[in-house]
Amino acid sequence: MTNMSDLDPVHFEWSCADRIATIRLNRPDRKNPLTFDSYAELRDTFRALVYADDVDVVIFASNGGNFCSGGDVHDIIGPLVAMDMKQLLNFTRMTGDLVKAMIGCGKPIIAAVEGVCVGAGAIIAMASDLRLATPDAKCAFLFTRVGLAGCDMGACAMLPRIIGQGRAAELLYTGRAMTADEGERWGFWNALHGGDQLNAEARKLAGRLAAGPTFAHGITKTQLNQEWNMGLEQAIEAEAQAQAICMQTGDFERAYRAFVGKDKPVFEGN
Repeated sequence: MTNMSDLDPVHFEWSCADRIATIRLNRPDRKNPLTFDSYAELRDTFRALVYADDVDVVIFASNGGNFCSGGDVHDIIGPLVAMDMKQLLNFTRMTGDLVKAMIGCGKPIIAAVEGVCVGAGAIIAMASDLRLATPDAKCAFLFTRVGLAGCDMGACAMLPRIIGQGRAAELLYTGRAMTADEGERWGFWNALHGGDQLNAEARKLAGRLAAGPTFAHGITKTQLNQEWNMGLEQAIEAEAQAQAICMQTGDFERAYRAFVGKDKPVFEGN
């Protein structure tokens, strides 16, 4: 297993306390755009989280009042214009690998979104398991605005599953911003909180998850993602096997003994 409490990344801020890791992109003066290097470092960090034994939940937070403004115009967009097909495919596969790493990291991810959340920033929010936002958050999958298709980093597969095919199609074709109210009504945002409350509410939710049966949470995340590609019978069988595994954990027995003793269970993640 890996201890990630002392991780010292170059391209984003990282903190870890009470088994909750917090990530913040560290270019608030530019509304936190991504670069080639920050994409790669985020991908590698989420890949490493699979093996982390000191992190149970991840908060992907905002910085300086904004979440992420997508790919940096000068550091990414400009160089892409000069690349050949092989180089371009290497880049688009790398960005997709970030989403794969988020999905496969085994830890619940909470996006806490303020202000600008566009392009790849919107994808990072989409790829998170739970999403909180402020009422002024602006989320846009604006790829068509720069002459690209809306099918970026899994958007055409994942966004319709969250908000529905028709709503996703509108956002991906037009590139317009989804207001916070729309996002909450459509189920993209789990809840809206004022800017002075967002981080505390994200931390509160993360604390609740970290105090829960964390091994079982990892199983839940796995099933939520793997069952996209299963028929109903296959899904029911997969859940039967997953639940049988969870029934062998100490947390299941702890919950039973606490119930019998009319007490609150204290989970230990095993």
